[in-house]
Amino acid sequence: MKMVEEEVVIVGAGIAGMATGVALQRLGIQALILEKSQGLRATGAALTLTSNAWLALDALGVAHKLSSLYAPLKMGFVTDVGTGATQAISHGGATGIEEGPRTVHRKTLLEALADELPIGAIRFSSHIDVIETQVQDGSPIPVIHLSDGTVIKSKILIGCDGVHSIVARWLGLGSPVNSGRSAVRGLAVFPDGHGLKQESRQFVDVGLRAGFIPLSDKDVYWGLTCLSSPKGEIMAADPEVIRREVLENYVKDFPEIFKDMIQHSDLSTLTWAPLMYRYPWDIVFGNLRNGNVTLAGDAMHPMTPDLGQGGCAALEDAVVLGRHIGNSLIKNGGLVPGAIAQDLDGYVQERKWRVTWLVIGSYFSGWIQQGGSNRWMKFLRYVFYKYFFMRISSAVDYDCGKLPSVPFSSELDNSKKIE
Repeated sequence: MKMVEEEVVIVGAGIAGMATGVALQRLGIQALILEKSQGLRATGAALTLTSNAWLALDALGVAHKLSSLYAPLKMGFVTDVGTGATQAISHGGATGIEEGPRTVHRKTLLEALADELPIGAIRFSSHIDVIETQVQDGSPIPVIHLSDGTVIKSKILIGCDGVHSIVARWLGLGSPVNSGRSAVRGLAVFPDGHGLKQESRQFVDVGLRAGFIPLSDKDVYWGLTCLSSPKGEIMAADPEVIRREVLENYVKDFPEIFKDMIQHSDLSTLTWAPLMYRYPWDIVFGNLRNGNVTLAGDAMHPMTPDLGQGGCAALEDAVVLGRHIGNSLIKNGGLVPGAIAQDLDGYVQERKWRVTWLVIGSYFSGWIQQGGSNRWMKFLRYVFYKYFFMRISSAVDYDCGKLPSVPFSSELDNSKKIE
């Protein structure tokens, strides 16, 4: 058995885990990130980052590395497949961001974050067997047992390990639930260029919603959400079957331009997965912290993609969590295990209501838009768009704040061993 001591351990090298690692690095705290995969995972191919995410990336010091690579979206179009009617929409900026949202390659985002971390900060192929706590000097110390026999003691443990988080289970949170819908996503590649304008396109039909957004001159990100199919789990293992199933049974009445995206898909990027979310009351009343253990990203607040806020909220989490840990660092002259829990409570209190409303808004946005075509649903859809949609969409108009300045971080007792 090998015993290791770390200041902070982060479980999961996804967006939340990597961003949290960068936030702590800015404070002079080197975290160890445990990732069960053999390398950085880019499942999902791409994601759209709205103004709140860019403010978070700016606080982390990496926004400029990405904004120079991707053009902002200023306009989009939504087409009703049944009637052929098309409506223009504006992707105006907010909260000090004059330009619209940008859609980025997920892998590029992860690599930009990884480049800010020191060599060895990420430990790949790390599988957790057991999490426990040991009380030392009156303070609970997280202890992580890995399958290779390594035992890690840490002052703080942060679960950023996604929808099926082992850390969330340890905290006693209920499992995320299936929304009744699923999503197909992929990356279309045009070696000679696609010739599209930098605009988003959406297509809506009964029980279906799809769209695409150019990422570069050659890459286009596309997605389709639909009512869950019993074949979903089977098709998830075979990208060619996914493509054929979508073309033949889901978008046969869609415009040719969308079918062309599917035909040009890089099969290695195709995924079909159920859309999961956490019950709002589990977030509000659930145990999001126990001792010096807490959560961020999908481990805390899995949500459907209908507001495009899953990755954006994870970036917010990283900054807010870094701010509270940084304040604890400054206030106590170092990471003092007995004082950390109170500051983690401050993080939980600041985040739980915001992410709860994001989960609720995302779920109802998707349910209303894909809930059928009977009179009752049409009425609900009318009320939703007239009175609630703009309020929900304004969630992107949010600034999570900055990281605290730690000018004398080298003088703080950051390296004190766990006794």
